[in-house]
Amino acid sequence: MNAVMARPVAVTSPQDVRRLLRAGDEIALLDLREEGPFAAAHPLFAVNLPLGRIEERIGFLVPRRDAPIVLYDDGEGRVACALPVFAALGYSNVSVLEGGLAGWRASGGEIFIDVNVPSKAFGELVEHVRHTPSLPAAELQARIARGDDLVILDARRFSEYHVMSIPGGRSVPGGELALRVRDIAPSPETVVVVNCAGRTRSIIGTQSLVNAGIPNPVFALRNGTIGWTLAGLELDHGAARTGGEPTGTNVARAREAAAALAERTGVRAIGQGTLAVLQSDPARTVYRLDVRSPEEYAASHLEGFRSAPGGQLVQATDEWIGVRHGTIVLTDDDGVRARMTGHWLRQLGWREVYVLDDWAGLLRATGPEPVVPAASLSEVEGVSVAGLVAERAGGGPLVIDLAASPAFRKGHLPGAVFAIRPDLAGHPRLADARDVVLTSPDGVAARLAAPELARAGLRVRVLDGGTTAWREAGQPLETGLDEARALSRPDDVYKRPYEGTDNAAAAMQAYLDWEFGLVAQLERDGTHGFSVLE
Repeated sequence: MNAVMARPVAVTSPQDVRRLLRAGDEIALLDLREEGPFAAAHPLFAVNLPLGRIEERIGFLVPRRDAPIVLYDDGEGRVACALPVFAALGYSNVSVLEGGLAGWRASGGEIFIDVNVPSKAFGELVEHVRHTPSLPAAELQARIARGDDLVILDARRFSEYHVMSIPGGRSVPGGELALRVRDIAPSPETVVVVNCAGRTRSIIGTQSLVNAGIPNPVFALRNGTIGWTLAGLELDHGAARTGGEPTGTNVARAREAAAALAERTGVRAIGQGTLAVLQSDPARTVYRLDVRSPEEYAASHLEGFRSAPGGQLVQATDEWIGVRHGTIVLTDDDGVRARMTGHWLRQLGWREVYVLDDWAGLLRATGPEPVVPAASLSEVEGVSVAGLVAERAGGGPLVIDLAASPAFRKGHLPGAVFAIRPDLAGHPRLADARDVVLTSPDGVAARLAAPELARAGLRVRVLDGGTTAWREAGQPLETGLDEARALSRPDDVYKRPYEGTDNAAAAMQAYLDWEFGLVAQLERDGTHGFSVLE
């Protein structure tokens, strides 16, 4: 990670980046910093790709090796380290943003904070244009207390819902709402309330049901669980209520509504022949995404399609798609979820969005989405769980864990130290290290980093199977993160003010205030290309 640029580097001006965005041309604007600094300041369509995670993530974020890529940092030197990595991986159309983040700011480019900002800004624009109906927390609480006929549908991922939820709510992730709501609320008199933690998924989920034409009164819970908490109301914890399976009649109704929305917004249904044509176009970056639930994906999915549950894909498009104006092909097995997702992506400015319905004869796979690094993993010396346990009985090697900081806090080998990969080579605290064992959740990040430490003259091994193998072998884990012992600052993951249960009221209110200002920022930025269905 400390490689030096060896040849002249192409430079792209901030003005040219904005021109490409407005023109609808493909461009990947990649921020090489950790997520914490990225969340503090970045352009609207920048995609966060930390330097130490390039090989793990670039293959799915930018699958076409000659797609136009523009790299930047904020003067930390990460671009210089990244350029040889991209070259080694075969990326041939890479340039550097002139002046980095400071150059963007100096050129008059708008600066955004937080993460998944295009989707969040779009949600605010949807509410602004469509006047999406909403209820404040106090009114919803009053309706619950009266015993009104209502259902509360939590549009977040089940894992988020399980941590904290509105009392009586059930988990129906956003991409599932239009498919399942008619069975959850069969009476048109039943009020449907959609919530998330903040605003975006509440707004988009509610507007999805309005767009789909369900007869029920539908409202977003204004400001989600944040608004509920700020109103002094108690949340549930550990809830596990879900939406249940839809009936055939209601699936047909949902499919008809979704098809009409897809047609109105320009989402095209394609067959296998057209998919092959799209994939063979050398000037086109194609993303193939399965918008069903992760459980359905694991049971059976089309080979080559990634798991991207529809609600999350709309909420966090930049976590799956690195090239703005790339081509998106969505699939499901019901004719509803891909079209509902697609009608939002079109409004989000993606110019070519397709739905693949016909799975006949296509190769299938099972299991969760595999991790496929863009680089081949080097042969490195490994150590088994049993072997490391025996070595540590007498002191043993220094164990460095390259997990993301939240995963490290949740559980790591006793005595292991946290580190971010680019900080390892040349770290002064490793100068006297004679024996190092690297680990990461599945061992992939550890194997990618090991050759860099070996070149620095250290004996370095990798824990076979990573921390997962250690846990599955019944070995103990330690929780927390001792920053005094860590080799890096844990700024690799931004602490969202809307996740978890330990957020300060001031931080939650500040987050809401920021969201309210996003529409004005969009107008100043001028590159978004959003078009809200009216």
